[in-house]
Amino acid sequence: MGELRELVAYGPLGRLTPEWAWGDSTGRGVHVAIVDSGIEHDHPALESSVRGGVIVDYDGRTKAKVRISTDDTPRDLFGHGTACAGIIHSIAPQAELYSVRVLGKDATGRALQFAGGLRWAIENGMQVINLSLSTSREEYYALFHELADDAYFKNVVLVSAVNNIPVPSYPSLYAAVVSVAAHAGHDPFMYYYNPAPPVEFGAPGIDVRVAWVNKQYSVNTGNSFAAPHIAGIVARIRAKHPELTPFQIKTVLVACAANTRRAE
Repeated sequence: MGELRELVAYGPLGRLTPEWAWGDSTGRGVHVAIVDSGIEHDHPALESSVRGGVIVDYDGRTKAKVRISTDDTPRDLFGHGTACAGIIHSIAPQAELYSVRVLGKDATGRALQFAGGLRWAIENGMQVINLSLSTSREEYYALFHELADDAYFKNVVLVSAVNNIPVPSYPSLYAAVVSVAAHAGHDPFMYYYNPAPPVEFGAPGIDVRVAWVNKQYSVNTGNSFAAPHIAGIVARIRAKHPELTPFQIKTVLVACAANTRRAE
């Protein structure tokens, strides 16, 4: 993420603390969608947190170019989605997780599948959406910008990992989303605010032990694993303060970051 500097939060922001923001919250009842490679619903790291989901397949015969089918007992075709789900569950153990499978066995998929899955999550009662994937193709800039704005105005928080390589990627560049990159710490609640956009926050994402397919675990590195740390914290905030809008939640995240010093 580059060098992080200490900031000072003045006035009412200076009185916001992690205890106030998420304190003893467990994320109870908050619906969190993981748009990814699926979720291994019966992985022991997830306990009974996975409540269902959908599969998004490409279908050139339809207007939206996708076909969506119900996935009551989701499975993961790669491992990536289960890893993200496991991180979120470890932080917000009573959040309800939903699998939105848009990636295949090689962890690749079409941008239109990604867009279709994101649209489904926005329109079907999800309150937090984890996006540990992106597209860098310019022709999809407007489509994902429209979806990000739609989520914002429907009170849905999008948490998006930035690309692991330094190229523009969508939707992480949009102001309507919470954009996240990795730092080397391992405390799940230790995250940093970056005052130089487009990357806004840094969270643990280097050598992170995560759940993987076939009831296994793996150690992985990438911005993909930083985003669900923030998504889990957002789920806890939403459960404790359901009245907050996405704009207000982002403000709370800034005020409670580890490098934001409270003014006396």
